Amino acid sequence: MKGHIYVSNPVDEKGFVNWSETDNKTWQKLVTRQKEIIKGKACDQFLEGLEALALPEDRVPQLPDINKVLAKHNGWGVEAVPALIQPQRFFQLLANKRFPAATFIRIPEELDYLQEPDIFHEVYGHTPLLTNQAYGDFMEKFGKLALEVDPKDRRRMFRLFWFTIEFGLLNIGDELRAYGGGILSSIGETQYCLTNESQKKPFDVLEVLRTPYRIDIMQPLYFVINDFDDLFTILDQDIKSYIKQSKELGDREPLFPPKQKTDKIDDDSGMGAMKC
Repeated sequence: MKGHIYVSNPVDEKGFVNWSETDNKTWQKLVTRQKEIIKGKACDQFLEGLEALALPEDRVPQLPDINKVLAKHNGWGVEAVPALIQPQRFFQLLANKRFPAATFIRIPEELDYLQEPDIFHEVYGHTPLLTNQAYGDFMEKFGKLALEVDPKDRRRMFRLFWFTIEFGLLNIGDELRAYGGGILSSIGETQYCLTNESQKKPFDVLEVLRTPYRIDIMQPLYFVINDFDDLFTILDQDIKSYIKQSKELGDREPLFPPKQKTDKIDDDSGMGAMKC
């Protein structure tokens, strides 16, 4: 069954959106319940970023207000985009230290899940860590590198993004914490990701490039880094060579059943249909 069709709200000349009362109430409900769920599950860097941004709880935040805070940290900003953008545009934005955010929020009937990346996913899930230098550096370099690879290899390239920025876990001593925006903006995934129901593996570039995923399920596998500085060193490696090796070796057997043929398939839809 096809869900609600989302369209971004218009942005005025100053970058502001006229959010409805329903939109603001939806944001309030999402933020209120998520801030309780992430306790003991989100990494300290994410919580520090949330504190720095001081996102309003009673209304959808305005991007110009977020950008004033981000600019004081490491020069990042958030840019309003339509609900769907092409990979080339996505990578260009990251390469220029701009994170895309669609200016719509999920309807109350789809509070727990939608495939499109709405403003709650983008702002609550991702912008707190844009205050972190290593995280921001990774995103910028990822965007630049992704623009250099052959377009036919972007599906594999985006797997690096998926298993870090979207669904990455961080090892804190003998405990795991989440830093991926796809986790921390999802009430279900936040509670699920640290349980024994999923596999966890140390982050390995070649392994990640060989690992398929689906956007519409709880992730059966998460990759773990030991330090945020590990993010940047990931891209210090010869990624293009690893992409070539991953293609020669082939994909790992998926840990999930195939989607119905009438549905959109996983990786290539990642830029415009992230799991929230």
